Amino acid sequence: MAIMRNNHVFKGHKTLLGAKYVTYGEVELPLRLDMFCLSKNGFDWGNTGSAAQQLSFSILCQLSNEAFARENVSLFTTDVVSKFNGRDWLISASEVLKWIEKHTKEDDTWKKQEEEEKKEAPVNTIILKTQKTFKKPKQKNNVVKEICKELQITQKDLASILEIPEGTISSWAVKNEIPRLGKKAIEFYMQSQKNQQIIESYKSFVKLLDVS
Repeated sequence: MAIMRNNHVFKGHKTLLGAKYVTYGEVELPLRLDMFCLSKNGFDWGNTGSAAQQLSFSILCQLSNEAFARENVSLFTTDVVSKFNGRDWLISASEVLKWIEKHTKEDDTWKKQEEEEKKEAPVNTIILKTQKTFKKPKQKNNVVKEICKELQITQKDLASILEIPEGTISSWAVKNEIPRLGKKAIEFYMQSQKNQQIIESYKSFVKLLDVS
């Protein structure tokens, strides 16, 4: 049985290009493919598909056990994971534990241990929210414009960064679709920008050490 920490949260993030990340207590949530293998391609949410069920199993297994997770994966997917709409979401361990308790049979052997740990840990206010309140858009957001907005650059700048004609970027914007190699190049650029920020922060830290 996994160690339960009521003050931890599960967080999900989906990049503009579709990559999905889920953490628990700031550590990447394992897929648990050795126990339950529905989706080898990772997690998903906002639906009841195989990748969403893989996420449900991993969340339940983190706070209960394999048997309970298997038995309730479909119901948890429908009740909770399918309602994670948008690129970002988070749910507290307390909220998941409350759901587990509601659907736990009286003869489950791990229930008493869970209750003892809950007495020792402070009960946080249950949080289940997305970064924004999302409604299903009538029109799909333009991925090129969203990327330029996030990077605070123009389409012309993006063409210069990728070293491709500006007309190619305009074509992507019109079709609202970026080819696979284009996505890879943009992801690589975004990662390099993050790495550069880390380097600059490190240099600033070293300067502070020299001053002190």
